[in-house]
Parts: sequence; C-alpha cells; structure tokens
Amino acid sequence: MTTPLESRFQDAKPLYSESEARIEANRCLYCYDAPCVKACPVGIDIPGFIQQIASRNIRGAAKTILQVNPLGLSTSRVCPVEELCAGACVYHQHDSRPINIGRLQRYATEQALHWEMSSGKTLFTPEITGDRKVALIGAGPASISCAAYLAMAGVHPVIFEKDDKPGGLVTTGIAPYKLQSLDAVAEIEWLVRLGIEIRTGVTIGSDVTVDQLLTEYDALFVGTGLGKDTFPGIDGETETGVWGATELIRRIKADDHFQLPDDLNRVIIIGGGNTAIDIAHELALLGVPQVDIIYRRTVAEMPGYQHELVAARKSGVRMIEKAKPLSISRTSDGDLALNAEHTTSGEQIQFTADWIVMAIGQAKVAGRLIPQIETDNKGLVIVDPLTRRSSHPKIYAGGDCINGGKEVVNAVADGREAAFAMLKEFEKNGSRNG
Repeated sequence: MTTPLESRFQDAKPLYSESEARIEANRCLYCYDAPCVKACPVGIDIPGFIQQIASRNIRGAAKTILQVNPLGLSTSRVCPVEELCAGACVYHQHDSRPINIGRLQRYATEQALHWEMSSGKTLFTPEITGDRKVALIGAGPASISCAAYLAMAGVHPVIFEKDDKPGGLVTTGIAPYKLQSLDAVAEIEWLVRLGIEIRTGVTIGSDVTVDQLLTEYDALFVGTGLGKDTFPGIDGETETGVWGATELIRRIKADDHFQLPDDLNRVIIIGGGNTAIDIAHELALLGVPQVDIIYRRTVAEMPGYQHELVAARKSGVRMIEKAKPLSISRTSDGDLALNAEHTTSGEQIQFTADWIVMAIGQAKVAGRLIPQIETDNKGLVIVDPLTRRSSHPKIYAGGDCINGGKEVVNAVADGREAAFAMLKEFEKNGSRNG
C-alpha cells in the first residue's frame, strides 16, 4: 500500500508531554492586558488557558481556546506564532525565550480531542436545531469556523465542497512538517459532531447553482479560498517539469501515487512568499540535492516570514536575489533553462534545473463563481469589515477570497464574525415560519 510523500516528514514541533507542558506553562507571567492576546487575530485568552494548563485543568484550557477558535488544534500547529502571539511575548523585552504558546495550545486541544473520542463525552453541547439553515461554499477553515458557530447556536449548516476531502488548504496546502492531512481531517471530523453537514464532490454551477442556494437557505457563506496557481506569462512556462507551487504541495500531501523522480537533482522556486519558502523547504527535506529560491528583489524585501526562510536555509535551501525571470527553454541536454535578468545590473543569467516551480500567487475565483457579489480590482470579494457581509444582503464571505491569502487563523476569525452577524440577523427577523 502506497502513502503520500508527506508521511515521510517528521513533526517540526512535537506534542508536549504532560511534564513539558506544565513546566512551560509555569514560565508564563500571566500578564494583565497581555500583548500576546492583542496579537492573536481571534483574541484567545492566552494567559487564561496557560494558567489552566499549569493547574492541570486541561479540558478547561481547551474550552477557553475552542470557544473563540474552533480550529484551535490545527492553528496551534500552522500559525506563525513567531510573528503573532509569541512574537509579542514580554519575555522578548528581557532577552529571554518567549512562551511557546503554539505548543501549549496544541497540547490542550489535542488532549481534549483524545478525551472526547475515548470517553464519548463532549466539551460543548449545541442548541437544539431550529428551522434556520445556512449554505457554505468551500470546506476550508473560514467555512468550518462559520459552520461550527452556527451549529452551536442551533442553525443547520450545510457545506458544499468540490474536493473529496474537507479542509481546503488546511488539508492540502500546509507544509507537512507542520500539519499532515490526516490530522487536519481528524479535527474537522471532530467538529462535524456539533451538527455540521459536509457534502463533498459538489461543484457550484453544475451540481448546484448559487440561485438555488439563495432560494433554499437563509444565508450563504462564501469560503472558496483561491484558485489555481498563477504563472508569469513568460515563454516556456508550459514545459513539462514546470509546476505551480500549490499543485505540487497538494500532490506531496494527498496523492498516494506521487513520487519524486530518482534523477531530480535541482529545483528552482520562483517567488518570495511563504508558499515559495514552504515548497522549497519540503523538497529539501525530501532529499533534493539543490533547491534554489529565485526572487526579483532582496531577501529583506521578501514577503515571506524570515524565521521560515532561516529554517529552510538550515535544510539546504539557497536564495538567489534580484533575478527577474524572462523565459524558460531547453538546453541541448534536455534540462530546463530559466533565462533571467539581474534587476540591478541588467546582466543576462541562465539557471538550469530539472524542475521549475512557480510560487507567485493564485487566481481569484469567488467573483466568477458568485456573480451576485461585488469584487475589487484584484478580484477579491468586498465585505463589511465587521460583519463580513458582501454587497448581496444574504451572502457573507471570509478567508482568502476576501484577503488574498492570509493565515488560517484569519480565516477562522472571518467565519466566526460572519456567523455572529447571521445569528444577529436571524434573531432580528424571527424564525423562518414566524
């Protein structure tokens, strides 16, 4: 039996033992007006849950987290805590190691999941389902979050997902040394017990139309994320061996039959964001001898997180700055040749590789799928920043389709706020049959 390549990756930040968690929790200063909470996009009471871990109230800690972030387990592993909560820790002011908030959050939520699955008991009890129902497009983190809050309030959420697995990029697009697909799906299956219905293999437009959903449901949430990888429009970009980054990550994570060629010796990644760093790091960890990231500006100007780049470089990834791709061709030996220009000197440079991976962005698809809503000049859905309501009164949106590609925790926050806004609207209007 074959398994995806992601099964070969080791966990970059393993689960704490009980003693490790308590030792780390007892380091926390439990700050009043804690800066870590302000830096958290969903506003978790971080000192509160850490204090609960220190006092051995693990389920209480999990409840503190999950009541404001239903995807608390996956976000504990994929959040760039170095840039968010842990990055704001007061220990930085004393030249000391910040509290490892992500690993403590993982400890609490993972222990709670195991407790629920083994005991048959639950941390939360949803309200009795009423006559309200909401359709959600896409089973990514924004929709899952929105659905969880709706289900808890007694609204019946139905998620429509075109893939055969739920989770969106949490399942298929997260670097496997952070989170693997089976773990992501397990968390979603845990949340489904709240009363969430997920219909996979459903394509909007052909299997069901947006107009049908608007007629049959009280509201519609759009959590479509982004589309296929974009390419720079240069000659040769359709050559065999030229990949889109998210497609390659998906194959590594989810395709049981996908393997790297034995003669894959050099891969060039084009881009400077976190996706470029992630796929470069993955390939290096999988044993590709030479992996280079080529970026048109300098390392200091890269939008990708510097701590992620440092980790990738430790695994052997090289950075090539100030190189603008011009075209792709073939050498006489059949290798791919990336023809580039130095952005300062204008010098023409050629790099050879077995594969070239484009990590320069993804298509915006929500406006094409849902023409009833307004989008901006970048193709992103325009929403009210407080309610996440779109230009259509029954349609809300969140996640990458409104922000262009932020963190999983930002998508969770969008789904939560949209759910709260829907519930307020439903309360104002009374029951469907009232």
